[in-house]
Amino acid sequence: MSKTMLLKSIKSFRWKSLFLPWQQADLWLFLLPLGLSILGGIMIRSTELNQITPGWWQPWVFACSVLAIVLVVVVVVALYVAHESWQQWLIGGIAFGLIFMKAFLAAPKWAEHILIAVVGLSLMLLCARWRYENLIKWHWVIYGITNLSLIFVMFAGTSAKGAQRWISIGAFNVQPSEFAKLSLIITLAVLLSAKNSATMGSLVRSLAITAVPWGLVFLQPDLGTSLVFGAITLGMLYWANVNPGWLILLSSPIISAILFNVYLPGWCAWSALMAFIGWQTLPWPVRGAVGAVAINLIGGEAGHIFWSLLKDYQKNRIITFLNPEHDPLGSGYHLIQSRIAIGSGELWGRGLYHGTQTQGNFVPEQHTDFIFSAIGEELGFVGCIVVLLAFWFLCLRLVMIAESSKNNFGSLLAVGVLAMIVFQVIINVGMTIGLAPVTGIPLPWVSYGRSAMLTNFIAVGLVESVANYRQRLKF
Repeated sequence: MSKTMLLKSIKSFRWKSLFLPWQQADLWLFLLPLGLSILGGIMIRSTELNQITPGWWQPWVFACSVLAIVLVVVVVVALYVAHESWQQWLIGGIAFGLIFMKAFLAAPKWAEHILIAVVGLSLMLLCARWRYENLIKWHWVIYGITNLSLIFVMFAGTSAKGAQRWISIGAFNVQPSEFAKLSLIITLAVLLSAKNSATMGSLVRSLAITAVPWGLVFLQPDLGTSLVFGAITLGMLYWANVNPGWLILLSSPIISAILFNVYLPGWCAWSALMAFIGWQTLPWPVRGAVGAVAINLIGGEAGHIFWSLLKDYQKNRIITFLNPEHDPLGSGYHLIQSRIAIGSGELWGRGLYHGTQTQGNFVPEQHTDFIFSAIGEELGFVGCIVVLLAFWFLCLRLVMIAESSKNNFGSLLAVGVLAMIVFQVIINVGMTIGLAPVTGIPLPWVSYGRSAMLTNFIAVGLVESVANYRQRLKF
């Protein structure tokens, strides 16, 4: 009798009601990051086949993994069932704590990557249900905490490979600069969502807000992440209807720093173009044109100062980008081996776990920055195109959400995340094939990196919240 009643209750339960809290969310934004993360785990496993400890897969470790994943499923259900926030955080804390404990064990990197993806997916679901407008009253707190963490890194951080970027918490290294990207997106979205955001004063305030975390990250030094801050800022300023000419003038000193020291006639032509743009777009035509030339002259001279501030390995990366063959066994080794790996994959690839460069460990850091070279060798040109199309479609969904947002704040949040992802994909893929200097920027969701993975999932989760609350939901 009891069994019959149980079956009836299961049949009568409205399973679709479990998905009501996310009914307006974008399904593709859930599936694409998850799919890319799974692909990343597969490729990371390929890069470390010769390094996996045979004794890792022990029964008690397997049981711990299954229990942790089951508890995460319980968390997702609890987000619907439990209305009191303390219940959600209590259950979520237990599940996430177990998964992080599992990550501390002597597990291979591919297993940690998948487990962190499970945590990230759960956080994304949580963020998608949480109203993103609540960030408006907390944005200065978030901005302040992230900047304080960046300052803390400078004095008590963990160093590796010439950079001091991590805070050690037990066996887990947290990289505050990754979360600072999200903090900057939130803060700029609040500032630029005002009606008068397309003014010179708003532009100056936005640059001042960006300058603080940018400077702290650059001093670590982390040139790659500091470039991401610039891409985020420019993308959000453009979406906020700031004059495109101002953005070109804003970026012009970087071009001048290169041309002034490489090809002087090119710098003269560039400065003349900037003078014309300054004449046409700035409120003071004559002073704007003269100021544009002066700024580009200062930018050209500043190139010498900037070069002296770079670490030796950063200088070698730039020199290698221009001519990798000048030191084929040193600074140029990464790029040369990466191009060999991608080229040897041809159309269909050598097959999963059959890449000679990948399995022979010829490409350094292939599980992180150079994961795309493993994809190119083992999955071929077709595999690379599929990955790039997945990113393209994900970015398309972000644009659609930005356009359909009910307010400027949500729209700017989506564009900030879009700018972050697009820039990281372009630079990471570009540096593996020699079209961009090696900067240490990971491929979102595919490269191994716990802080970067969580940041990307949380960022997309906030965009899902924008999509989910385009209309007021009733439960």
